[in-house]
Amino acid sequence: MTTVVFADLVGSTGIFERLGDETASRFVTQITTALSKVFEQHQGRVVKLLGDGLFVVFPGEAEALAACVSIQQSLHEHPVRPGGAGHPVQMQMGVESGEVVEIQGDCFGDAVNSAARLADLAGAEQILTTQRVLEALLPLQRATLRGLGPMYLRGKSEATEVYRVEWLAGRDADATIMGASLATPPKQHHLEISAAGQTLRLAPFADKLSIGRAADASLSINDSRVSRTHAMLEWRGGQFVLSDLSSYGTWVYAGGQSAPVVLRRTECYLVGHGQIALGCEREANGAPLVLFTVTA
Repeated sequence: MTTVVFADLVGSTGIFERLGDETASRFVTQITTALSKVFEQHQGRVVKLLGDGLFVVFPGEAEALAACVSIQQSLHEHPVRPGGAGHPVQMQMGVESGEVVEIQGDCFGDAVNSAARLADLAGAEQILTTQRVLEALLPLQRATLRGLGPMYLRGKSEATEVYRVEWLAGRDADATIMGASLATPPKQHHLEISAAGQTLRLAPFADKLSIGRAADASLSINDSRVSRTHAMLEWRGGQFVLSDLSSYGTWVYAGGQSAPVVLRRTECYLVGHGQIALGCEREANGAPLVLFTVTA
């Protein structure tokens, strides 16, 4: 068994636009080189650099998770700003374990694909992993994982139980129960949704937001495929939850995934960013779409 990590730089396109190709390339190379050393200190082997990211393999789950947490904490405590200005560097990471085939120094396998999909799904400063990794961890590390529920990763026919690593919940004042942090959420943590020229923001512990065709819905969308009260968004148990209340269903596309989570009077957690299609798949003609972004 091998543990695979994909770590991607968030917003690299904006860095290149602001600094120019030459300066940005130099900066990204410096960052990925520094991150490579941290991974190697935790027994990781960098298989390849992926432009603005890294593909790393580890002999075990504990080492991989420790390396990812170390990097996130370091970037959080000592912000690095491209060109000395702008938003600090943030990483999104995916971790999976399984059988990996090595051919001429490169690695292939289902675990590789899953780790890459998890990194795509993760938001800024997030580490996402799976049930397989959780089960291999000792209780102390396992307690830092919070379940996000089943999600469809691109290329997989069955849903994967996804977990987020609560790497900021290690302070003495932060108690955890069954992996759910009881720490006060950061002030900037929020969910933003937009559609039809409207943008709304949902903060932790705020009132629910409704999406529907009704004129009094929080986000009103006039489309025959949208029910009067189609869906509800709320903060529950430390997560943003989307509940389908509609006649025709709701399709949720997270990150770069092409396969949606289909809700029919059911619910799911929202993480990272993506699209919510109301009453039909997003490929349908003129599909009513809601964009969402969760910051943490």
